[in-house]
Amino acid sequence: MTLPRSVLFRPIASLCAVLALLLAATPGQAAVFNPKSFTLENGLQVVVVENHRIPVVTHMVWYRTGSADEQRGKSGIAHFLEHLMFRGTGELAPGEFSRIVNRNGGQDNAFTSWDYTAYFQTVAADRLELMMKLEADRMANLALTDAVVLPERDVILEERRQVIDNNPSAILGEQMRAAQYLHHPYRIPIIGWESEMRTLTTQDALDWYQRWYVPNNAFVVIAGDVTVEQVRPLAEKYYGPIPRREIAPRDRVNEPPQQAARRLELSDARVQQPSVSRQYLAPSYVWGETEHAYALDVLAEILSGGPTSRLYRKLVIEDGLAVSAGAYYSADALGPGGFGFYGSPKPGVKIEKVEAAIDAEIAALLEKGVTEAEIADAKQRLRADAVFARDSIRGPANVIGRALATGQTLEDVEAWPARIEAVTRDQVEAAARAVLKPEQSVTGILRPKPAS
Repeated sequence: MTLPRSVLFRPIASLCAVLALLLAATPGQAAVFNPKSFTLENGLQVVVVENHRIPVVTHMVWYRTGSADEQRGKSGIAHFLEHLMFRGTGELAPGEFSRIVNRNGGQDNAFTSWDYTAYFQTVAADRLELMMKLEADRMANLALTDAVVLPERDVILEERRQVIDNNPSAILGEQMRAAQYLHHPYRIPIIGWESEMRTLTTQDALDWYQRWYVPNNAFVVIAGDVTVEQVRPLAEKYYGPIPRREIAPRDRVNEPPQQAARRLELSDARVQQPSVSRQYLAPSYVWGETEHAYALDVLAEILSGGPTSRLYRKLVIEDGLAVSAGAYYSADALGPGGFGFYGSPKPGVKIEKVEAAIDAEIAALLEKGVTEAEIADAKQRLRADAVFARDSIRGPANVIGRALATGQTLEDVEAWPARIEAVTRDQVEAAARAVLKPEQSVTGILRPKPAS
């Protein structure tokens, strides 16, 4: 999985010390979070990551379902139910869940992706039992009626207007994703298409809840000032009594071979800064040619890992064409991943020059490859990311949750530094050749619309 970059600058002596610890680790050793795990009789997995720096915990419940599991014509139902999970149970009034969390000094929220939906609270460690009680209640006892569902449907429609329809960059991104995937459900926006969102009903939400929200389709990750010995009896008390149910397999179509590059342009009067972006279909950690995944992690770091990376150094510093330029790799997915490039021109520079410069860097990469020094530097930065990820309370729960929800294991998470260390120059260059093919790409240009 891709680990977050949480700290930009550290004392050199401290950085060298922690990197030495990672370098000393062998592939068989726990190298990132040292998680402990157990599974209840009803199939619910519980993962605990100890961090005793401060008396705080993050409690996360992950469901192995997201918008890519939606029935055709029901786009947005996964995200809609995420909202409705805060609208009450047999014991709690609508909104009472978050009010209880806030009264206890905590923070809570939730998010939906194509592959998963997650709910979390960050609270003082002595409030963990209360959070587990609340989450177990809504896992089993969500209460929905038209009186709470229909007003919340208006909320998600307004959210779409604010987040997508009023943001030209988001509009273009949505259109690019629809063009990127010819058949796979990742082409459909998580929030849904507006015409379909308007038709979602209380029964649709209840059907989704009954189908997917069961303990054997969920897992809990708890990180912070707690031990597995403290967590186990609480999990058995609150989550253990919830009965498991058989669930239908996730019905995902396959993405057919892509044979033509796609290109989209959007001009909008609201655009202040033009930009170019391009994404290539790529393997994820569990889909496609997975042998390239860790090499692509390294490649993305070479291209975009800070001010000395290839794209920033060339386009921003040396040539002075862009105010920003970079690359990224998205590998945490049950289906296809993505490898992308982006850039925004400096005032007075045409967007075509930035796109041409990115094309030139891609061509140079494919023709000349990368250097051993670039690989060594990229690995060092990625290993540092793995160390810094330990500092956060919420970060480990997020990283582990995304991994488990997208088909990886705890062993995969812990082996990440060793697998990055094992990547070779030949593997990086082979991964670039395998992914950076025009027919697997979609390019988007965002421009200001000239005044009429």
